[in-house]
Amino acid sequence: MTTQSAKRQLTPVPFTQVNLDDPFWAPRQATNRAVTVRHIYDKLVETERIKALTLDFARKVPTPIVEIFGDSDPAKWLEAASYALATGDDPELAKIVDEVADLIIGAQQEDGYLNTQFTAIQPEMRWKNLRDWHEMYCAGHLMEAAVAHHQATGDPKLLNALSRYADLIDSLFGTEEGKKKGYGGHPEIELALVRLYQETGEKRYLELSKYMVEERGQHPPHYYDVEAVARGDDPKNFHFKNYEYCQAHVPIREQDKVVGHAVRVMYLLAGVADLAHEYDDPTLLAVCENLWENLVYQRMYLTGGIGPSRHNEGFTTDYDLPDETAYAETCASIALIMWNHRMLQF
Repeated sequence: MTTQSAKRQLTPVPFTQVNLDDPFWAPRQATNRAVTVRHIYDKLVETERIKALTLDFARKVPTPIVEIFGDSDPAKWLEAASYALATGDDPELAKIVDEVADLIIGAQQEDGYLNTQFTAIQPEMRWKNLRDWHEMYCAGHLMEAAVAHHQATGDPKLLNALSRYADLIDSLFGTEEGKKKGYGGHPEIELALVRLYQETGEKRYLELSKYMVEERGQHPPHYYDVEAVARGDDPKNFHFKNYEYCQAHVPIREQDKVVGHAVRVMYLLAGVADLAHEYDDPTLLAVCENLWENLVYQRMYLTGGIGPSRHNEGFTTDYDLPDETAYAETCASIALIMWNHRMLQF
């Protein structure tokens, strides 16, 4: 496929301007608001994800990996709950949403940093392992939650807090002298920064997203090798042996197949599609189109599931789509929907 422009031809309708009253979706939307969102909140309380936001908690070191990205769970819940609030009046849910937003704001440090694990448990390891430790990933989900919260409630407090966090990240990472040329091992912040830019109008957030995409996979030297040595680790010890898993094996414009961790590549490509539109960049859109064709025609199940391997929670080779051992993670399908939603607009 070729294109003369990378500007979108369709504009999504804001969720605040949509009211469902049909017999299929409306009851499900009501059930989600009344039951599902509350059940997930109860689980966040039960597993102390909410308590962690108070910074009054303890975890063992070395930390179980699930706790390293624990902040993303209340963030994703808050985003979903904000959408739910926009679909119907619910004072009880609104109160819980406001309380969680305040807890997130309360966990923010003076410089804008916002991550419970690397504030309360391992502050000395802040930004030391972008490859594995999900700081950028958690930041991205918090930013998305802040955007949704602002759109649903009109209250700017959480949006302001996450803008401060984005300002901190922008001051630390980039190609300018004195900054680290780092980027997260689990893409997410790329698309989140575009959403933050669209909500606030702050162009630096869009430029930071572009940097995160353009710098990814650049070498030599490879940033993940540099940071591994700096923290006293050998890059050869990386479990997955190469950086396909992290979407950092080659620069984005050199990618010709969807590889690695399925959720990560879908999140990354959603962000790339956003940037293609915002910068009217046909070369980025062409990357998305080529990888979309590889995914759909060689690497996707008939069901729409993606990522056959449990080893890397992702892709292997063309047409390797076993039935009995299909991993086909739900998160990957959701991420694929996010990317497809963007691609449909071109």
